[in-house]
Amino acid sequence: MRHQLLLLFILSVSFSFAQREQEKIAEDFEPSSVNQFGKEFPKVNSEGRVRVQIEAPEANRVQLDIGGVKYDLEKNKEGVWIGESAPQDEGFHYYQLNIDGASVPDPGSKYYYGAGRWGSGIEIPAGDKEFYALKDVPHGNVSENLYFSEITQQWRRNFIYTPPGYFENLEKRYPVLYLQHGSYEDETGWSSQGHANLILDNLIASGDAEPMIIVMDNGYAYKPEDLEKVEGNRPRSSFEEVLIKEVIPKIDNKFRTIPNRENRAIAGLSMGASQTMSIIMNNLDHFSYYGGFSGTANFPGDKELDADTFLNGAFSNAEEVEQKLNVLFLGLGTKEAEVFFNTVKAFRDMLEKQDIDYTYYSSPETAHEWLTWRRSLYQYAQLLFNQNQ
Repeated sequence: MRHQLLLLFILSVSFSFAQREQEKIAEDFEPSSVNQFGKEFPKVNSEGRVRVQIEAPEANRVQLDIGGVKYDLEKNKEGVWIGESAPQDEGFHYYQLNIDGASVPDPGSKYYYGAGRWGSGIEIPAGDKEFYALKDVPHGNVSENLYFSEITQQWRRNFIYTPPGYFENLEKRYPVLYLQHGSYEDETGWSSQGHANLILDNLIASGDAEPMIIVMDNGYAYKPEDLEKVEGNRPRSSFEEVLIKEVIPKIDNKFRTIPNRENRAIAGLSMGASQTMSIIMNNLDHFSYYGGFSGTANFPGDKELDADTFLNGAFSNAEEVEQKLNVLFLGLGTKEAEVFFNTVKAFRDMLEKQDIDYTYYSSPETAHEWLTWRRSLYQYAQLLFNQNQ
């Protein structure tokens, strides 16, 4: 019996030691690249773990909430809570701190609009981060453009990327990409979280993309009468009408665009992919390039499609689509949720049944997140406007 107890004790000690070894964390944490100036935390290590710290001496429980998973922090004798997450995928992630049930931004990080709120963001360094890095190349400008919408009876804004040389060569005109954000994000996303301007700066500098203007507008647009009819849930967006009747004419009037369909592209991520698919199918006379990143549901136009219609061929104008679209691009991360795989696969099946050419890009080891969409834009931008030369 004594031998058995001794054996159990040895096994227990060995298991505990092995467990501690397995949970051993690489202590090579560095401040995040998106911290507020002078802030040491949050930090990221070589494993992709996120370590946070916050002073809250009166709190009873503090957690780090990232990727929908909550991690308990521990309080030291000074009342400072500290702890870290499990390894995260490469790329950008929204996160928040939970203090006694109240979710708050981390005071050490920069703030981004995502998940329907302004909150914290973290960058897990990606192996291919060079394509969206800030480099010593000519840079374009991102400007805020305000306009009054008669359709929504509101002041709205979009952000405009003008490429390097736009303000030097005043005779040159440019093609335009209309680029949309995802659900519960806004017009700040593509130039902030997405680094669209840096991606284009680097591509233009290397000669891999044509200089272009990018318009990043807010996909949430509602008529006053529609807002009055709906309680609780958001009404149907009138963004298509705003874009076609107001935004495009205003952009063509204010900026040196080439105002025709051959020099106009549209793309979006997730909700923005669905919106832009609907828009382009209803307006093939306005655009000749389409990009859908992580989503192509609810198309074309105003039709509600059941699964059979979706799979058997939704485009009644397939010949026109094939003729007028120079590029139809789809991008998806390999770790996306099943619903996105199923939707995009059904869409691809439909395209193939109708002999519509398309380009498909698979982002390795990324889910429904900004690194998928940065990579998709990088691939898509290289295909734009080459046919116009």
